[in-house]
Parts: sequence; structure tokens; C-alpha cells
Amino acid sequence: MAPSLRSLVALTALLLATSSAWAQTGGLRGFVTGADDGQPLIGATVLAAPLAADGSLDGEPRGAAADVDGLYVIPRLSVGRYLVRVSYVGYETEIDTLTIDAGPLRSYDVALRVETGGLEVVVESERSTGGARVTAGVQAIDPRDIDIVPAPDVSGDLASYLTTSPGVVTTGDRGGQLFVRGGEPSQNLVLLDGMALYQPFHVLGFYSAFPSDILAGADLYAGGFPARYGGQVSSVLDIQTRNGNKRQLAAAASVAPFVSAARVEGPIVQGTTSFVASGRVSVVEEGAARLVDRDLPFDFGDVFGKVHSVLTPNAQLSVQGIHTYDRGTIGEDVGGTVPEEVSYRNTAAGLRFLYLPNVSALRAEILVNASSLESDQGLDTLRNVPLRASSIGRINAETNLTFYLPSVDLKTGVFVRTNRLTSDLRLVGGDNLREFYTEAGAYIEPELRLGGLSVQGGVRVQSYPNDGRTYLEPRARIVWSGRGQEISAAGGLYHQEVIGVNDRRDVANVFTAWTRARSEEVPSAWHGIVGYRVTPTPWLELVAEGYYKYLQNLQVAEWTAFPRFSTGTQPADGEVYGLDTRVEVRAGDALYAYVSYGLSEVTYDAQGPNLELWYGSESLRFNPPHDRRHQLNALVSTTVAGVDLSARFQFGSGLPFTRALGFDRFISPNTPPDVFETPGTSRVIYERPYNGRLPTFHRLDLSADRTFTLRSGLDLTAQLALINAYDRANVFYYDTFTLQRVDQLPLIPSFGLKIAVND
Repeated sequence: MAPSLRSLVALTALLLATSSAWAQTGGLRGFVTGADDGQPLIGATVLAAPLAADGSLDGEPRGAAADVDGLYVIPRLSVGRYLVRVSYVGYETEIDTLTIDAGPLRSYDVALRVETGGLEVVVESERSTGGARVTAGVQAIDPRDIDIVPAPDVSGDLASYLTTSPGVVTTGDRGGQLFVRGGEPSQNLVLLDGMALYQPFHVLGFYSAFPSDILAGADLYAGGFPARYGGQVSSVLDIQTRNGNKRQLAAAASVAPFVSAARVEGPIVQGTTSFVASGRVSVVEEGAARLVDRDLPFDFGDVFGKVHSVLTPNAQLSVQGIHTYDRGTIGEDVGGTVPEEVSYRNTAAGLRFLYLPNVSALRAEILVNASSLESDQGLDTLRNVPLRASSIGRINAETNLTFYLPSVDLKTGVFVRTNRLTSDLRLVGGDNLREFYTEAGAYIEPELRLGGLSVQGGVRVQSYPNDGRTYLEPRARIVWSGRGQEISAAGGLYHQEVIGVNDRRDVANVFTAWTRARSEEVPSAWHGIVGYRVTPTPWLELVAEGYYKYLQNLQVAEWTAFPRFSTGTQPADGEVYGLDTRVEVRAGDALYAYVSYGLSEVTYDAQGPNLELWYGSESLRFNPPHDRRHQLNALVSTTVAGVDLSARFQFGSGLPFTRALGFDRFISPNTPPDVFETPGTSRVIYERPYNGRLPTFHRLDLSADRTFTLRSGLDLTAQLALINAYDRANVFYYDTFTLQRVDQLPLIPSFGLKIAVND
């Protein structure tokens, strides 16, 4: 074990040994849930004000906010009586008088009842999430915001909402890949209840593995993420799912031209143990394809399940699992060139144990899970196996501890993982790889709060014993807020051992081969973020955030004209810089408006001997295919006569692509060729990489929803939607061999129905 890693583990043990001393004064902790369904009320406020002998207030109150589990902790309270006030927007406030004794923290759980009347206006004006609620690169996402975005489905999906963020780029409406502030899809860390998902976005760009009705919330770290996250150099998407309803059975089902879905949840043991299960299946080929009289060869779906149990007042356990599948041809048949089919499957399962020791102000979380991704493309007809296949998987065990001190939250944790990588590329020059390795590490992350100032430091130690590599990664975050303003900054160092290699010569090719970094120095990145947010009125919020990423030792696919794809890479460095601006207006049901604009540039500097062969120099500077300089999103929603109306406009400047100079024929040198009988394989002679730009992209999507209450506990929602309402012919790519243009989806009308039962 590396010395730095041993030091962090020793410090964690010391904190555990001494934490009981912190609890000798007394304190308060508990869970805040909704009385109607038992769901945690994330962000609920708990205040404890000391009382004098005559019952009057005697000092400043201490407070805490409930976390994703509904947990709040107020440590080191002096012995005595306290007036405790628990509140959450849209729920009745609970007020009680409690006595705090010396010793273990007192448990005080609260189930708040839903407030009647005026709920929607209050919720919309005071919630802590939203498009403009961005602090030092992190955006908290509420499922209610997801449902506002127009989409060809009655229920919302996280994928559609993410693309409203100015730093998130997609290369088209198919392919299932997101680029976050200059990073590649394989450089994003996606976690679902602590389980890693490697390719969670479906082959059709409107959908991911995350429908809004299974989500409790999500945090998108577009950069500068804290020390508890690591292993990727671009971004983190940390998603938390809902617990099932612990009070009563609930179910929902929906049908639409793109997707049909069903969800069921309810108590297993009344009040303590619940389940939730969700499933979706695409009906694109049977539904949407007939509406537009065009082949839409996409098949995808996902299944999710979770069981959650409150074991004791101090312990909770959840077991969850997910499986997704995707199959489709990303390109189109143009000029007789039939695109190859790609498919991929995510599977993950795990358990999460939450424990609160009686004797200390401590939150302990234990995660054990396993994840895998299997991908393939094309078919070797002679052997009836895929032409390309790759997989990645891991088994993960980690412990995360949070020590609650009066002015400091001290987070620390340790983890160990075993990883598996395979690649079978059955093409000319392809290769087969089998790799197994172990990683272990620890982190410490103190956060100091002084009035409106929050300062968070941190360091992460990540070790790879197989190679003797150990990385020390400093992190920092600072936030000041007051008088309706907030100034924030974040930064840090990040490393990535595993890389995903893509054949970026072909935009329609989304196959990823997974391998480890080949050079002594693995890919790394320095992040820097500075942001400013102002709320001049309760209904208006504005934010601007500048960012910079310096990328080193990137491993990009070999740039060659040979008709092959392999896990061979060439080194590259890169720079990303940009400015994101957002404006958000919330005026209850009358109006919601959100406008975002992103200005950015991504530049790579690649090195390699093949470059000199083709371009006369061993180095090459270019803008990669996700370098979108300008991006604008506008989202408007209102309610008229009980109908929810939403409109979304998107604009993006053209993405880089590589022009072709011409073609020749390539004959494999593995055997003596017969040039008279062997036709060879077509080979493209390219210009310099990404020296062209596609036309600009813009599109308008519209939707109208109305919910009808058929009887108590039974609702029917109907939706009408228009995707690409003015039928803009947005180019997806130009076919390399035929030079013919392939467009994105045309105007597609959609109609959906959803029925929900809550008995």
C-alpha cells in the first residue's frame, strides 16, 4: 500500500476512534419523510433553538438540511430543552419541544403532511434546483424539471433534460453519446445509486436508462468534482433513485409511438420495507417509423428494480439492479452502403447499507456492487460472430464516512475494485485483448462553513497495484453566498486509467473498444471553474460560469487511412475553455422560462509517426468532432385551462468533420497478393482531420399535456407532441464513400397516454 494511501486510512481510523468524544455533549439527528408515501424529503430544513427555563428563546438556533436519504444531523448541542422546527416547501411545518441529554445523539424522525392549497406556486418559487441553480460546476436536478422538457413520451427522461445544459453536446439524435465540456463519453463517470454505468444513454437520443419517475434526484458535475469521485477526467453524473411507496400500492403504464412503459411500487412490510420496479420497451419500428414512413431501425429498453428497508431507527438497506439493451444501425443505407448494426447491454446490481452509530455524529455508507457493459458491431458471416466486440466490467466495494462537526463536515472513504476489459476486433489489423487489474484508494474531504462562506478541500489517492502506479489528486471548492448573490470556484487534478477508443473517422460509428492506457503516463486533466449567480427577484435567476480544462496524455485512436479499427492509440494533449450563461424565470403555473447559451472551444494536439506519413509532420493540431463553438437552448412552459404547454428551441453551430480526398484499393500484406484476382478493400484518402464544419443545427419541439382525474386515486394523462416542428433538415453526417448527406430525424408527431393508480 502506498504511503499516502496508508496515511489516509490511518486518519480515518483515528477519526472513528475519537468520534465518540464529540457526542458527549449531545445532539439531534433523524430522517424527514413524507407522511403520504414515506419518501425522503431532500433539502428539508431542521432548526433547533435553545429554550430558557420560562420557555422563551435563549440563543441562536442551530440547523441542518436533510440529505438524499432524508437524514439530518445537528451535533454538539448543549444539554437542555430545544424548540425544534422541521419544514419543507409544500408540506406542513412540524414544531416540537425536545430535551437533549449528554451522550448519544437523540433520534427524532419526522413525517411531514402535504400542505393543501397554494402548493405549486410555493414549490416553483423556492425550490433549490433548476436550470440556473449551478454552483462551481455542479447542477442539482429535480425530476419535476425533467418533465417540463418536450419529448416524444408522456413521462420525462433525464437524457432530454441534460441536453438543455449549455456545456453538454451531442453529435446527433441517435448514438447515445454525450460530451460534457469538451470531454469524451468514455471520460464521464455515471453512477446510479453508487453503481457505475458505462453507456447508459439509449441509441435514440431522447432516452437514457433514467426515466424521471424512478428518480429522486441527480447531480451533474460538469467539472471540478470533489475528492469522493475519481477514475474519469471529464464529468460526473451522480443519480439517486426513489424508494418505493411505503404506505400504499401505486402503479403507472404508458404508451406512445416511441416507447411503452410500466411501473409498480408499494409496501412489502407496511411503513418499513418497499419495492419499486420499472420497465420500458421501444416501439419505434412499429410506431414512429410508420408515422414518418421511414425506416427507424432502433430497438432498446431498460428494466430497473429496487427494494428498500428501514431495518432499525439507525440503519437502512437497499438492494437495486438495472439492465439496459440497445440495438440499431446509426447510419443509413445510402448508395448501396449498408451500415453495420451496433448493440450494447448494461447490467448492474448492488446493495447500499446506511448506518448511524448511536455514540457519534457519524454517517456510514457501505456500497457493494458489480457493473458490466457488453458491446458489439457488425457480423462475421463466416464464423457467425460480431466483427467487433468489447466489454468492460468491475466489482466495487467502498465505505464512505461523514463526520458532522459544528462548523465542519468531514468526509472520508476507502474503496477497492477489480476490473475486466476485453476487445475482439476481427478486422484487418484488428486485435484481441484480455486485461484484468485491481485499483484501491482513499479520500478525505473537509468542508468548513463560516456564515455564508463554504470552503471545501480534499485529496484523493488512487493506486493501481498491478502497475505500481499511484496518483495523488488535490481538489478544492469555495462558495460565498449572501444578499441574493453567490460566487463560486472549483478545481482539481484528475487521472483516468481506462480509456474508450472510438473510430472518429466515421460519425455514425458509436462502437467503443475499452483498454488501458498504453503509455507510462495515463490521461490526466486539470480543471478550473469560476461562477457568479444572482437572484435579483424571487422569480428571476441569472448565472455565468467560465471554465478551463487542460488535458494531458490523452490516448486517441490511431489516425490512419487503413480500413481497420484497433485499440492502438496515439498520444494527444488538449485544451477546453468556455463560458456558460443561463437565465431562469419561475412564476408559478403562469410561466416558466429557461434560456442557456454556451461558448466554447476544444483543441487537440496529437503526435505520432503515422501523422508524418500522411501529413508531413509528427504533430497535428485539430478540433475534435464534438467541438461545438456556440450552443443555445430556450425552454418555455405554461399552464392554460389545465393544459401544460411546453416548447423547446435548440441551436448549435456546425460540428467538425473530415473531408475525403479520394479512394484507392487496399490489399492485406499478410499473404502474397494476387493483384489480378484479389479485388482488395476500398480505402479512403482523407484530408487533414476535421478540417470541415457541418451546417448549423436548429430544431423546435412542442408538447401539450393534460391530466384527467377519473376517480380518486386514478389519473389519465394525454400528451400531444411535435418533434422538429418546422421539419428542419439537420445533417447528421456525410457518408464517407458516397459523399451523400444523411439527415437527422424529420418532423415526427407523437401522441401518448399514461394511466396512474395510487390506492
